Amino acid sequence: MIGRHKNLPFRLASDLRCGSAGFGAVALLAAILSACAEPVSAPPASAPHDGAPRVAERFTNPVPPPESAGLLAQTGLWARKIWTTFSPRRGAAERVDFDAEAVLQMPSVTWIGHATLLVRMDGVSFLTDPMFSEWAAPMAYTGPRRAVAPGLSIDQLPRLDFVVLSHDHYDHADWASVKALAARGVPFIVPLGLGDWIRAAGGQATELDWWQHVDIAGVRVYCVPAQHSSGRAPGDAGKRLWSGWYVSGATRRFYHAGDTGYTASLAEIARRLGPPHLAAVPIGAYDTPEPGPYLHTNPEEAVRLGLDLEAAHILGMHFGTFDLSDEALSEPPVRFLAEGQRRQLSAQRLWLLKVGETRRW
Repeated sequence: MIGRHKNLPFRLASDLRCGSAGFGAVALLAAILSACAEPVSAPPASAPHDGAPRVAERFTNPVPPPESAGLLAQTGLWARKIWTTFSPRRGAAERVDFDAEAVLQMPSVTWIGHATLLVRMDGVSFLTDPMFSEWAAPMAYTGPRRAVAPGLSIDQLPRLDFVVLSHDHYDHADWASVKALAARGVPFIVPLGLGDWIRAAGGQATELDWWQHVDIAGVRVYCVPAQHSSGRAPGDAGKRLWSGWYVSGATRRFYHAGDTGYTASLAEIARRLGPPHLAAVPIGAYDTPEPGPYLHTNPEEAVRLGLDLEAAHILGMHFGTFDLSDEALSEPPVRFLAEGQRRQLSAQRLWLLKVGETRRW
């Protein structure tokens, strides 16, 4: 079954262009305000189990969000992120030159940076959350600047069978990257509400609700729950769904969490679909005022999520590429490995890649 959700045609702010640094600072505030907007309150208990819950035509999470830390705390974060936009901090993820032969191995995973992974399994190749641009923002100087170059460029990618996109935030849904991939004819699989945006960029899109799936190129792609939010401009929070992705093939199962906070209910993914052979979990962007921690797993929670899913390999991602929060850029991988050691997990189970590195699984 494939979900359908039609909105009036719209064009998100990602294709705006402006050279004014002063205007850029204002736009950055608007973009961060949208990205950090407090999620809509949880639905009543009578909401259906399958499919994402909705309140007043906006998507929400089953778990109620915490009380917001307030405007003063949020403004402090915005001010600090404006500062680091113009005065970058050190600690970016380490990068290596990609190995063209290794990239073509199957099964394999290559970390391109942030939440962007090139995955090859069971005869297919696909990307997660393609973000190749320099700025995670509506325009230059209006948001975080990339701290480390992508591990591969779009031109260096092998032929792709599809792309999955978890939600509409600027560090995951990048207009220029989507346009470039759409021009290559690569189809997109997205949560409800993002299809019009993909089509406006010239691409093909299949929209899914939580627990729906589509068969493509010999694998089955499931849209699975995540605890997060959406929004690219003030007033549009919750209008488009967020999700994780689970790809099931003949010999391998892959899970990409997208952006998510920790909730024990995500273990339902493994109960329904089976433990993944590889689970990519976000380990950065957690040190922010509430409701930010509700929306992002910290490194210890990311390890716990991987264990809840009984994943054979747990891969940390979503760190060291964009400066989105207050923790040091270099802190997430240190804490991730320390938690793995505390739980006596082997290096074969807990993975960190360098940007551009490929590993077989």
